[in-house]
Amino acid sequence: MLIRTRNEPPASEITPEPVYRQRRQLLLGTGAALLTATVPSLGQRARAAQLPAGESFGELPSGPFGTDETHTPWGSAVSYNNFYEFGTDKSDPVLHADAMTTDPWSLRVDGEVHQPRTLALEDVLKPAALEERVYRLRCVEGWSMVIPWVGFPLRDLLGRFEPTGNARFVEFTTLARPDEMRGLRRPILDWPYREGLRLDEAMHPLTFLAVGLYGKVLPNQNGAPIRLVVPWKYGFKSSKSIVRIRFTAEQPKTAWNEAAPQEYGFYSNVNPDVPHPRWSQAHERRIGEQSGFAALFARKDRETLMFNGYGEQVAGLYAGMDLRKHF
Repeated sequence: MLIRTRNEPPASEITPEPVYRQRRQLLLGTGAALLTATVPSLGQRARAAQLPAGESFGELPSGPFGTDETHTPWGSAVSYNNFYEFGTDKSDPVLHADAMTTDPWSLRVDGEVHQPRTLALEDVLKPAALEERVYRLRCVEGWSMVIPWVGFPLRDLLGRFEPTGNARFVEFTTLARPDEMRGLRRPILDWPYREGLRLDEAMHPLTFLAVGLYGKVLPNQNGAPIRLVVPWKYGFKSSKSIVRIRFTAEQPKTAWNEAAPQEYGFYSNVNPDVPHPRWSQAHERRIGEQSGFAALFARKDRETLMFNGYGEQVAGLYAGMDLRKHF
C-alpha cells in the first residue's frame, strides 16, 4: 500500500499568528474565551479524567432530538475512543492524538456539486448556528455513551454546495498525516479512512457535524476539529478530523466495508436483530456507569434499541429494505 506523506511547517510559519488563531475565537463566538493550557502527552489513560476542560463555547441553545439520560462522565468520553489513526487500543487516541495539528484546517467539498471548493474551517463555521445536542450513542463493539455534542446539522453545510441531480451518496475522508498519526504506519486499513452515507441519510436533521462536546472545543482524540455524528449509526459511521466531503452518483467504498465486508455493511444501522459475526448486538454496556475493577468485569446488561432508539425519526429511510441483507 502506498502512503503519501508530507512535511508541513508549523501554522505560525505560513500564516500570521492572529490569523491562524482566528478559528478558536470564531468557535468561542462571544469572545469570552476561557483559555487553558495545552493538553500534554499522557503516560496513562487514567489521567484523562484530569484533562483540562478546554475552551468553552459559553451559552448555546439546546438542539432537538435530545435525551435526558445521564451524561457519560467527561473523563470516560475523552479517554475511551476508537481512532485507529493513533492506534487500535481504546487508550491510544488520548495518549497520542496531541501530535495532530488542527490549526489551520481546511475542508474540501466536491464531486457531484455545482459549487465545489475548499474552505478554511472558519468559513465552514461562520454561517453555522452552533447548538448543543445530547445524543445516545452505541458503538458496534457493544458499548454506549450519552454525550452532549456542540455543532450543527450536516445538511446546513451540504446545501451550500448545490448538489447536482446525480448526487446520491456522500463520502467523508479523514486526515492522513503519518508523521503525526502513528497508526497510519501500519496497514490496518486502506488509508485514508473513508466513510459514506446515502444522500437522504446525510441530509437527515439528526445527522450532525460536531466541533465540540460538553460545551468545550473538541479534543483531538474525539475527532478535532470537525467530525461526523450519526446517532443511529454511531461506531459505524463516525468520521473524525474530516478533510474532504465528496458527493457521488455511485455508492462509495468505505474503509471497514472494504476491510471486512462480512462484518461491516454499507448501511451499518444499529440493529439488535442482526448479530455481528463475532458478538451479539442485542445488548450493550454503558461506559461510565461503573468504575474501577467493577468496570473491567461489567456485563452488557442494557438492551440495545433498534436504530439506537431513533426509529421514530429514521425508520422511514429504510422502508421496504431487507435490513438483514443491507446491514
